[in-house]
Amino acid sequence: MKGMFKSIVVVLMITLVGCQGGNTQQSRKITAADADYAFVNVSVLPMTSETVLTGQTVLIKDGRIDTIGNSEAIEVLEGVSIINGEGKFLMPGLAEMHAHIPGNQNQEFLDNTLFLYLSNGITTIRGMLGQPYHLELREKVANGEVLAPRIFTSSPSLNGNSVQSVEEANEKVRQYKEDGYDFLKMHPGIKMEVFNEIDRVADEVGITYSGHVSNLVGIRRAIEAGYASIDHIDGYLEGLVPEDAGVDPTQNGFFGLAFTDLANENAIEDLVNRTAEAGIWIVPTQSLMERYLGPIATDQLTAEAEMRFISRQQLVNYQNGKNRLMGNPEYSAERVNKFNSIRKSLLKAMQDGGVGILLGSDAPQVFNIPGFAIQHELKYMIEAGLTPYQCLVSGTVNPAKFFGMEGEFGQITAGAAADLILLDANPLEEITNLQQMSGVMVAGRWLSKGDIDERLEAIATSYGN
Repeated sequence: MKGMFKSIVVVLMITLVGCQGGNTQQSRKITAADADYAFVNVSVLPMTSETVLTGQTVLIKDGRIDTIGNSEAIEVLEGVSIINGEGKFLMPGLAEMHAHIPGNQNQEFLDNTLFLYLSNGITTIRGMLGQPYHLELREKVANGEVLAPRIFTSSPSLNGNSVQSVEEANEKVRQYKEDGYDFLKMHPGIKMEVFNEIDRVADEVGITYSGHVSNLVGIRRAIEAGYASIDHIDGYLEGLVPEDAGVDPTQNGFFGLAFTDLANENAIEDLVNRTAEAGIWIVPTQSLMERYLGPIATDQLTAEAEMRFISRQQLVNYQNGKNRLMGNPEYSAERVNKFNSIRKSLLKAMQDGGVGILLGSDAPQVFNIPGFAIQHELKYMIEAGLTPYQCLVSGTVNPAKFFGMEGEFGQITAGAAADLILLDANPLEEITNLQQMSGVMVAGRWLSKGDIDERLEAIATSYGN
């Protein structure tokens, strides 16, 4: 890695092509006044289309992508930090769209969690259980005071306990908007009349809401109301149960597991069409359903290398939670497998039906370690039938579109934030190639694989692992 930053002189003479607009420029010399970093002779996945641009040099200045051009057109002079991209692939950083951010009560845990996201190339996170400190943290990250992914944060939870009346709903929606949260977080237990008030006031004050679908509201009313995103594919399995089944919606179990055997998969098309027409985005978090609910042995999960990066007490908590679940006499691996099969069918139908998919794993969560959980999530998306490119879109271009920030991040174009992953192999060929990283750049700050491994080792050591 030491050779990566060695200053070099490359004297070359052909046309330089800017990334935006296809404008051509004459060959020019690049000095420290023009760029802080240069990724040289790298293959670029711009994510503006399913393509790979070979033999490129990408210039970074002041935390942004300055120029992309053919390496033969660029003369890089002393003073620019060179990152050798020979045989490597450069792509935008990923977004974890269902993340959890600790508070500042335990600074070490907070710092470790934020770095674990970065260690797997996640340069944007959407925090799904907000608290006042997250507003301060969001600004510190934006100002470069804290090394962390870009942060979007929800409000504190709106649920059946926190908002029990229409009056409470009105007050809290207005307060969270005034406080500056990016969106409202919806949780289970919300009564229909309370939900309707949340929806009305949110529209009035101009704030969106995302998250769970209350079983007292139901998926069809949720779609009609216009969630920004429905996370966990929540409510959809219940929506597949025929009305004449006469079920009590409050007895749906974990994300509808109790209704698995009643689900009519012929109803998937209707729900997908409704979702697409409403413009609602979906965050699958399938890794949670497979790793916590699924019949994977606890010992197998415990033995994974990434478990070194959580405390031993947290690991014990995960073990105990999963063992209790699987030890319940009513637990059925057959039913869980069918449940997850239906969820994957829903996900594939949504992708094919034009529903926007957002990458998210729900980490930290049971055996879902920040950053590493996204690698598992991608595997399950592939199993559902999505292509590697579709998976990458869900974690790059789509999150930027979701936030109305296309061109700001999620793609490699001139002017975009320098949030990048340098890989040793092409993830369009095999999604697991995302695990072969040479380094991560976040807001123009370069973290080599050596830097990342050193910090990960320190995190493991701090937990006694």
